[in-house]
Amino acid sequence: MKKSNVLGIAIVALIFGATGAWYGSHQNQKDAAVAAAPAAAAPALAAASAPVDKLFQQQLPDSKGIKQALAQWKGKPVLVNFWAPWCGPCVREMPELSALATSDAGKKLQIIGIGIDTQANITEFADRMKVTYPVYVGGMEGTDLSRDLGNSAGGLPYTVLIGADGQVKKTYLGQLKFDQLRADLATL
Repeated sequence: MKKSNVLGIAIVALIFGATGAWYGSHQNQKDAAVAAAPAAAAPALAAASAPVDKLFQQQLPDSKGIKQALAQWKGKPVLVNFWAPWCGPCVREMPELSALATSDAGKKLQIIGIGIDTQANITEFADRMKVTYPVYVGGMEGTDLSRDLGNSAGGLPYTVLIGADGQVKKTYLGQLKFDQLRADLATL
């Protein structure tokens, strides 16, 4: 056998050996991760409720400028709508959100709006539009709250359905489709 053939076979064997070692080590990491999954479930559940807890720790001014604790809605299903007066889809969905808030379905959950704008703009808008659910001033910090609740795009409107258990049940980016929302509310 020629030296070049032996060298080629040795290189191929070395490559296969290294590949096998790499695969084996990664397979062991996967097995360890699967075994650790039940132990990680409790912290993961706590992490999932952390953004909702942060939301309920907020005290935001309402449309009249009076600070309100969002914790008053804790323990009840809540539909949180992040919006702005300058956002066309936000404004278009507000009359239907107001109608939902006063309907039988609205008696089973609390709808709140968190405006991403100044106190003056939110107050003027709320007075003009006659919104039937509580509206709060989130200012630019409201964007951070929406991101914490899953709005990675930072778009508006952004709506979060939170169950009475404090868990996010569903999120909606863009103008709400109320047939879908009503179906989601029926599952609460």
